[in-house]
Amino acid sequence: MNETRWLNAEEMQSWLALARLLIRLPNALDAQLQRDAGLSHFEYQVLAMLSEAPDRTMRMSELAVVANGSLSRLSHAVNRLEKRGWVLRKPAAGDGRITLATLTEDGWAKIVESAPGHVEAVRSLVFDPLTGAQVKQMREIGQRILRAIDDDQD
Repeated sequence: MNETRWLNAEEMQSWLALARLLIRLPNALDAQLQRDAGLSHFEYQVLAMLSEAPDRTMRMSELAVVANGSLSRLSHAVNRLEKRGWVLRKPAAGDGRITLATLTEDGWAKIVESAPGHVEAVRSLVFDPLTGAQVKQMREIGQRILRAIDDDQD
C-alpha cells in the first residue's frame, strides 16, 4: 500500500490560500455581474463564448464544454437568456439532433454593455494586486496545474 504524501506546512498554507481563492473569486465576480448587469457569471460566460464564436453560434454541447457547465446547467441558463431575447436556440440544418445557440443582436449589445464592468472587476481583484512578474508566474502556474489535470484525466 502506498504511503500518503502529506502536505508540509508551506504546501498546506499555499493550498489553503488557493482553495479560498477558488471559492471567493467566482463569488466576487458573480456578485459584480449580478449587481451591474443582472447576469450570473455563468450566463456572462455563455454570452461571451457565443460572442467570440463564428457567426456567434455554437452547438449546445460545445458551449457547455467551453462555458464549463453541464448540458443541464447550460440548458437552464440558455432558457433564461432566451426569455430575455439574448440567445436563440434552434436545431442545426440537416441534423435535428444537434441544437445550436446563437447570440442575438440584443445579446451582443448586452455583452458589449456588461464587459467593461466585468473586466474592471477582474483587473481590480486579480491583476492590480500583482506585479508583472507575479502575473507571468500565475499564468505559468495555472498552465502547469491544467496540464497535470489533463494528464490525470487521460
